[in-house]
Amino acid sequence: MNFVSDYFHSVKLIIDRCKGCVSCIKRCPTEAIRIRKGKAKITESRCIDCGECIRWCANHAKTAFTDSLDDLKSFTYNVALPAPSLYAQFALNIPVSAILRGLLRLGFNEVFEVAQGAGIVAAAIREYIKRKDIKRPVISSACPAVVRLVQVKFPELIDHLIPMDAPAEVAAMVVRDSCSQRLNLAREEIGVWFITPCPAKMTAAKQRFDAKNSSITGAIAISRIYGDLLKTGLTSPCDTNFRKAAAEDIGWAAAGGEASAVNAENALIVDEIHDVSVVLDQVTLGKLNKVDYIEALACSGGCIGGPLTVENQFVAKHRLQQRLKAIRNEDATQGVTPLPVYPGRSVNSRRPTEPRLVMRLDEDMETALQKVQLIEETLKKLPGLDCGSCGSPNCRALAEDIVQGIASETDCIFKLREGVYALAQAMVDLAGKLPPSLEKEDDDGYEEQ
Repeated sequence: MNFVSDYFHSVKLIIDRCKGCVSCIKRCPTEAIRIRKGKAKITESRCIDCGECIRWCANHAKTAFTDSLDDLKSFTYNVALPAPSLYAQFALNIPVSAILRGLLRLGFNEVFEVAQGAGIVAAAIREYIKRKDIKRPVISSACPAVVRLVQVKFPELIDHLIPMDAPAEVAAMVVRDSCSQRLNLAREEIGVWFITPCPAKMTAAKQRFDAKNSSITGAIAISRIYGDLLKTGLTSPCDTNFRKAAAEDIGWAAAGGEASAVNAENALIVDEIHDVSVVLDQVTLGKLNKVDYIEALACSGGCIGGPLTVENQFVAKHRLQQRLKAIRNEDATQGVTPLPVYPGRSVNSRRPTEPRLVMRLDEDMETALQKVQLIEETLKKLPGLDCGSCGSPNCRALAEDIVQGIASETDCIFKLREGVYALAQAMVDLAGKLPPSLEKEDDDGYEEQ
């Protein structure tokens, strides 16, 4: 088996905590996990850092690696990029401006809202979807886990992805350029930190889809910074004008927010990674050709349901809705100056042009085709129950593993039982046999066996 291993992953396995249960392999949307020798094993080329294994591991053996506030010490000037989902983690009596001020108290020199980047991206998407030469349905590329899902499972849909950087990346480019010019600092002296709700965005910051260097220095989990923010005294009075992002751009934090911001009328909105996979499968079958736009989000409810958030997604959704109402009322009376789309600023510079090489059966095409046939033959011998007891997520995956030499047919408990039964029956038959010299004739004159 030829797996590409030069990937960065935020999702990590804490091997000592793993009990070898099969919860993670049943929930992984790309079949990236196997249980071997009583421990989980993550296949790097298949992992999309969606965080599903983190959600479902009862032993907390899966975790997400993110940066910390200590990492700010390595830079002269530090900028926080708070995701709009951060605002939904706090009670409604804590205004957005207080949350942003709290980030400054934690040691950041400046705050630039990711929602401002969303405003730039939304404007570019509105123009992009008017084009007649693009493949439809157009698929949102704002969620990095979805983009990687397309690369791993649906490479034929890569050209449907919007070829634009996500709001966090665009926000990072804008603020890094701005700080460098205003402060006369070299770009490497500026730390730009995304406050992230999910591990996939940490991965995207460390390893872009197009192999270019990200403008984001690193990412700090919302769950990691939440307690520190509370300790800064967020309920203390502060000016309400510190927030710059508009309500429609902050709305990207929840499912449906992006489609609303880009004015996508004929849009299909799907959240939760397994449901996204089902919808993308429908696209490959040509069943959604009448849909113009697909907003696809790996987390249930959108980014407010990310595995690195702290609040229940339904509570967070309610809070976000209430905040958006308040912000709209506030903007109607006071007005908010929107961040201009910078002249010459390009947001359509990124496209994952190549699928991920997940598994190569063999370098020789003829041998590979023979292995494909062998996989199908092996699958027919298996029970088809997809129980996961073998350590593979389903029977087809086990058949692939068997043909690739990393599993055996007796890893299936049902095939093992058949083998044990056949062996036991053979031993019974053998126990009833005697050497010819000890055999006796019966009363009829025939040999007694």
